[in-house]
Amino acid sequence: MLHLAIGIGLVLGLVLGLLAAVTESDFLMVVAVGSAPLGTAFMSAIKMVIIPLVMAVIFSGVAKLGDPRKLGRLGGLSVGFMWITVVPAILLGMAVSWLGIQFTPDLVAPLATNQEAPELPGLVDFVLGLIPENPFAAASNGQLLPLIVFTALFGAAAGTLGEESRRTLLGFSDAVSDALIKLVWWILWTAPIGVFGLVAPVTAQLGWGLIQSLAVFVLSVLVGLAIYLGLMYLAPLSVIAGIGPKRFFSGTFGAASIVFSTTSTVTALPVTLEESKKNLDVSEHVADLVIPLGASMYRPGSALFQGAAIVFLADLYNVPFPVTAVGGALLATFLAALTVAPVPSSGVMTLAPALDAVGIPLSGLAILLGIDRIPDMFRSTTNLLGQVTAAKLVDQWVGDSTDVLPEQNTS
Repeated sequence: MLHLAIGIGLVLGLVLGLLAAVTESDFLMVVAVGSAPLGTAFMSAIKMVIIPLVMAVIFSGVAKLGDPRKLGRLGGLSVGFMWITVVPAILLGMAVSWLGIQFTPDLVAPLATNQEAPELPGLVDFVLGLIPENPFAAASNGQLLPLIVFTALFGAAAGTLGEESRRTLLGFSDAVSDALIKLVWWILWTAPIGVFGLVAPVTAQLGWGLIQSLAVFVLSVLVGLAIYLGLMYLAPLSVIAGIGPKRFFSGTFGAASIVFSTTSTVTALPVTLEESKKNLDVSEHVADLVIPLGASMYRPGSALFQGAAIVFLADLYNVPFPVTAVGGALLATFLAALTVAPVPSSGVMTLAPALDAVGIPLSGLAILLGIDRIPDMFRSTTNLLGQVTAAKLVDQWVGDSTDVLPEQNTS
């Protein structure tokens, strides 16, 4: 229902903007441009919640892993596979998006404010900049990248504490996350109006070119997901586990159909566990650990979408995106993709740190929200297939081992 309402807001904004651009009507142009404050208010609400939400979900995601020394062979292989395969997803998303924009009109979207891209630091300055002298000052200044690095390190340290202290911190963090997620839901119900106010003025200036660019972006993401699925899932499964595409897709069809319709891998978790054990012969102790862990932290499809979105929005807003900026965007996207909040279009919402690292206006998030339903269905399904792939490959690697986090406590 919410995605439908946001889609209606997007369509109305596009229609109004197109009519204003095609007819050159002064009245329609005034209405389109005059709707901009609606978008500004919506983006202010989004910015209000982004920093605490990103901090809360990253802290919880990292701290719940516990002491890295206690992961054991099975846990270490699972987390290692998930982390390593997220990076190619981001880079592939950037690559397919860059190829896609070669076929889009030459557009420059207007900025909501007089924002300029920040001067990008060199490698040494970039690394030093990841360590905030004052995390609170970084938060107040909106410096998201050093803030999430601090939060990840803080979460890792919390994971090594005793059970009582760790449980207390996680309980507080989870409560904060729940409250912020509720607030995000409230804000998202105003998204149809906000998206209308952001899209109408831009479309009035860019006309059909914006629609063409959005269509190419969506197609680029789908192509990227298909390539990633073939290279990172089907090929390893065939070579390492002897599972061909037909068996893999038929064996995960039930869970994949649920995820495709709900865009939530957590919703399909019971079916995923059953199908992976029954149809793909994943041992019970591996499936019961790896698949729930993957559902909470492994989202390569989201990572690919975010990598593609960064390049697309940088081109749309004419923000330089040199090689020196890839590092910051890659790190921010990597952390966000591993700790995506359980809210609608979370792949879009958690894109803010990466945009901030490059200097891309956050108003681009609202444009993506309007078209996100289709990419969300496919990237969520990719996430699900990745979680099953991780379980099967790890099962092959550990054999009959029963090393399943013997010292790891969950909460």
